[in-house]
Amino acid sequence: MASDADVKVMKSDAEWREQLTPEQYYVMRKHGTERAFTGPNWDTKDKGLYRCVGCGNELFSSDTKFDSGTGWPSFFKPVDSGAVSEHKDRSFFVTRTEIRCADCDAHLGHVFNDGPNPTGLRYCMNGTAMAFEKA
Repeated sequence: MASDADVKVMKSDAEWREQLTPEQYYVMRKHGTERAFTGPNWDTKDKGLYRCVGCGNELFSSDTKFDSGTGWPSFFKPVDSGAVSEHKDRSFFVTRTEIRCADCDAHLGHVFNDGPNPTGLRYCMNGTAMAFEKA
């Protein structure tokens, strides 16, 4: 999570390219999407924590993960309200809500209003953008 001073992780494009794999760079810095059923941890059922690959920020707990049938890791809420940020995405001729890491501004995926209780939300994330830390 962002510190009390809301310090953001700032890196040059060259630094991101050096740190991330080509697929991670495409997803996280160019707002891409991995193909369904191909990314890491889309079907993981282990208990643990999902962190941002770019900065290590805690994003989602396995306690909020559910099988959406979409082929991407899906959660009904972030680990903390300040862990992610929302942005309007008007690509592909529709308006969606993009989800980014609050600490490094990496693209993670999108949130939709078709999730389970208690929130009714489905945070549809790219597994490539998250590292799973088994409990």
